[in-house]
Amino acid sequence: MDTAGLKSIAMLLRERDRIDARITDIVGRPVAHGHLSDWIGAQIFDVELTDAPHRIVDGTFRSGPLVGCTVNIKYYSRNEGLLDVVDTDELDYYLVMTGARGTRSKAPRPWNIERVYLFDAFELVDALHAHMRRIGNATSVRAEHWRAAEIYPNPQKPILKLTREQVAALDEFRADPPLR
Repeated sequence: MDTAGLKSIAMLLRERDRIDARITDIVGRPVAHGHLSDWIGAQIFDVELTDAPHRIVDGTFRSGPLVGCTVNIKYYSRNEGLLDVVDTDELDYYLVMTGARGTRSKAPRPWNIERVYLFDAFELVDALHAHMRRIGNATSVRAEHWRAAEIYPNPQKPILKLTREQVAALDEFRADPPLR
């Protein structure tokens, strides 16, 4: 038994629990898969979050060119080309924040945002059907769709042009934030 290792892990988990409690106090939601990224996405992109758990629609854009449109906010610590997709008329957009590009590995996955993508849900589902892709959890999305949907840091999607304030907020979550 690795007694020293177990003690270290127990100490680190207690420290993480204290940090998670502080984050929960700020965002008003538990630090669980999806809750934190939903809150961050809602703050940066002015989304009114829904209160319903286990939902397809996370919220609705409150301002800008997408006002009134529904959105599902996703976060992946690494962009592996996979996206959880649902074929539904309820959802207008997927807002996807990711860490670095790459494939699965046992390396640590820091919580950062390196890229943000905005997918039109209807267009994406049509493209997936056209390429005979399975739709559901961990759906493989072609690289050209990811490139076309990028809104940060190299915007390709003209429907949602980010403000300086939004870019600065996203920069705070980069692994190496730009110097200002």
